[in-house]
Amino acid sequence: MTSSIDTTTERILRGSGGRRWRLLGTPSLDGYADAGDGLPQIVRVLLAHRGVLTTEAARKYLGRPGDLTDARLMPNLETAVTRLARACEAGETVAIFGDYDVDGVTATAVLVEGLTALGAKAIPYLPDRFTEGYGPNVRAVRQLADRGATLLVTADTGTSAVTEVAEANGLGMDVVIIDHHTIPDVLPEALAIVNPRLDGLSYGSEPAAVGVAYKVIHDLHDRLGRGYDPTEHRALVALGNVCDLAPMLAENRDLVRLGLEALRVARRPGLLALFDAAGVRQAEINETTIGWVIGPRINAAGRMEHAKIALDLLLARTSDEARGLAAHLEELNRTRRDATVDALEASHNALTEDDRRGPLIIVASEDISSGIVGLCAGRLAEEFSRPAIVMEVRDGELRASCRSIESFDVTALLQRNADLFLRYGGHRAAAGFSADATRLPELRDRLIADAAQHIDVESLAPTIPVECEHPLEAIDGRFVQWLGLIGPHGVGNPLPLFLARDVLVTETRAVGADGSHLQFSVRAGTVTWRAISFGNAEHAVAPGERADIVYTVKRDDFRGNGSLQLEVTDLRPATAD
Repeated sequence: MTSSIDTTTERILRGSGGRRWRLLGTPSLDGYADAGDGLPQIVRVLLAHRGVLTTEAARKYLGRPGDLTDARLMPNLETAVTRLARACEAGETVAIFGDYDVDGVTATAVLVEGLTALGAKAIPYLPDRFTEGYGPNVRAVRQLADRGATLLVTADTGTSAVTEVAEANGLGMDVVIIDHHTIPDVLPEALAIVNPRLDGLSYGSEPAAVGVAYKVIHDLHDRLGRGYDPTEHRALVALGNVCDLAPMLAENRDLVRLGLEALRVARRPGLLALFDAAGVRQAEINETTIGWVIGPRINAAGRMEHAKIALDLLLARTSDEARGLAAHLEELNRTRRDATVDALEASHNALTEDDRRGPLIIVASEDISSGIVGLCAGRLAEEFSRPAIVMEVRDGELRASCRSIESFDVTALLQRNADLFLRYGGHRAAAGFSADATRLPELRDRLIADAAQHIDVESLAPTIPVECEHPLEAIDGRFVQWLGLIGPHGVGNPLPLFLARDVLVTETRAVGADGSHLQFSVRAGTVTWRAISFGNAEHAVAPGERADIVYTVKRDDFRGNGSLQLEVTDLRPATAD
């Protein structure tokens, strides 16, 4: 396998539609001097871009997952496990207060199953997004105390719940917080806060809440001397981590690798029914399947109706029960897609040209449901290459979801302006808040002014990072295998993109319901490749002309035959720059 890797310093190239291609520089490869001929140079470059700088580190990174991080290094895990062990041995009623997204639902499922198997009476509680909003609330805490709960465990929430934890303590409940969100200035007085972000991220990775719950339940089984088959829970860990955009680094990457293997052999009735309803081939599940097919269906429950539907699906014991719930999720997901289209249209109509050029996109509307604000914010952040906040205005309150770009910590923005909000929380890439609707003008002005101090608007043109040049003639089966070993991809481990210059376009056609996608073929040497470029039909290069393309290689799951094709992120007429 050969490659044209001749970039020594980073360069910016012009793409289509105002986009820029950031061709990364070639890093130092001195740490691979002892690697031998078996490790191709292009793989060394990809690894070095991901901070893997030596042959020994590469062996570990590319090999099968080894030992995971000692669970006892997770902040406050031992205190939490000690209290949970006592609850299991005494058969206590343990309330599990989760969140309504994929991470919260999967974390709740892991805790319910794990604690029940060890003798506790686990009662799950997922809030209603529309009537309760995010996080614990005093009314729910009182209700759980009335049901006999002596221990309250939060899942994917709770790190900022000062008032609610105080209420639980006052009602005689101990509180264990299992979470991964940003650490606020004031922490609740819980018995234990198990959060990898505590202690300056000394744990070494940032699993989503379901990963933290898995570590707790695994260690709890060890503490009580009970056997534990982690396979089914590892499958849920992969779902939550991928969908919550947890960094795909260190132990967390290994958790997802193990979880993907578990998903491909899972026997959980709810997952099997979900795969069947969504047309997923179980043996071929990857992080893309999770993020674009499975996750949206699980999330649709909390977005459109109630997350309990998704939790019931994951906890279903029979195929008959699971099939009905999976069908319901399919229906809710179709409704969710339609609502997202409408929300995006309303957002575009609300934005002025000044709004679109500013450092922060903010939309507030009575016509956008709180179940859709996160999806809408994510689409706007991607479209305009800047952080976006979308708010539902209802009953005198703003309910907002925030999505960010790689260079900007959106939760830090909220922390700097905490007095504006009734409540808030999140992590670097995604957050949420509620606020009094009368403060909307002040909120808009302050957040935009704050963002302007931390964001260089001139640098916000859509920029596509390109690992290196790699001509299409250099692609072979071994190259594709190496790409597979570098995954799974996500935050911190992006999908590698390559530049191929001067390829011949042989045919093109617009596809998709609105004709916005480009399906085409390109020839390099004696080989012709099929290619798909999503959202780029307007930038098509005419057949017979030559083009430069930014691409990766993927299996064509849409056609059902799994053959290789190019997925082209951007293209332009061939140029010499």
